[in-house]
Amino acid sequence: MSTRAFCLARRKTEIPTFVKVLKAVPQERQDYRPEPRSRTAAELAGLLAAEEAALVSLLDTGKVQWKDQPPGARMADIVAAFERSAQAVTERLERLDEKGWTKQGQFLMEGAPPWEDTIENFVWGMFFDAIHHRGQLTAYLRPMGGKVPSIYGPSADDPGGP
Repeated sequence: MSTRAFCLARRKTEIPTFVKVLKAVPQERQDYRPEPRSRTAAELAGLLAAEEAALVSLLDTGKVQWKDQPPGARMADIVAAFERSAQAVTERLERLDEKGWTKQGQFLMEGAPPWEDTIENFVWGMFFDAIHHRGQLTAYLRPMGGKVPSIYGPSADDPGGP
């Protein structure tokens, strides 16, 4: 199995879990943050959606121009944006050949030197970063009054299963 095929397989397994976590954020508590320096739940959710949108740009143009964006006003809108972009990333990865997977790309952020790497390393790096932020968001859920969905197995709130 190629690394691109493995990445696609992992994404197809993980994306539904991202959606479960995003949908578990209570709308009325999306401004929750556990500590003043922490992002709010809506900011974390918005970041997950923005990272998927950035991957669409990367796969289309070979570049990402990153700009911090305020999150959407409604969790349902953030979830929908995440789902749309995640589907678009999957479609692009399915069409991508090995040459496209290993070509160089750029991640541009205002005030920082460009990050240059292969498309493969960007996709994997952003995937790992998203999993990290999903974990942060999951840790917010119970203190917000939400329920933690099963992720890699049952949680105290969700036994898992179909």
